Amino acid sequence: MATVLDRPLIPTEPEVAQAKRSFKLLSEDKSSSHYIMGSETGVKVPIPETVFNLFVTVLEELSKGNAIQLVPINAEVTTIEAAEIVGVSRPFLVKLLNEGKIPYRMVGRHRRILFKDLMEYYEKSKKSQLKAIAEMTAEDDAAGLTFRE
Repeated sequence: MATVLDRPLIPTEPEVAQAKRSFKLLSEDKSSSHYIMGSETGVKVPIPETVFNLFVTVLEELSKGNAIQLVPINAEVTTIEAAEIVGVSRPFLVKLLNEGKIPYRMVGRHRRILFKDLMEYYEKSKKSQLKAIAEMTAEDDAAGLTFRE
């Protein structure tokens, strides 16, 4: 898989503690200009707001002890990786591919899925699930089946 990180970054306890301190300081930063500074060289490089926000989000996740992995949007993933990302079994994911619900291409005998196509399917799926839950809740309300304390 083409990734910025070749594997998930799993923070150690000292890294979690440092991420907590750094996240607190940076999340309170209200300035409109942000920089990355070289630790030894002192080089101060301006960075876009979106990159700063991504960096703060990474620190937030690390401060919670969560592993993170950055994946470029145009990266291709295997069926095993795709199934892990969306939280389904590989056979179920292959069924979705065969039904044309997620685009893919063949590389020899192996399927490759664009990460952006996988995320589009995932977002549509989540929206569909939330819509179904809202409809069921409305039906329960209409039938007087809603639990009230």
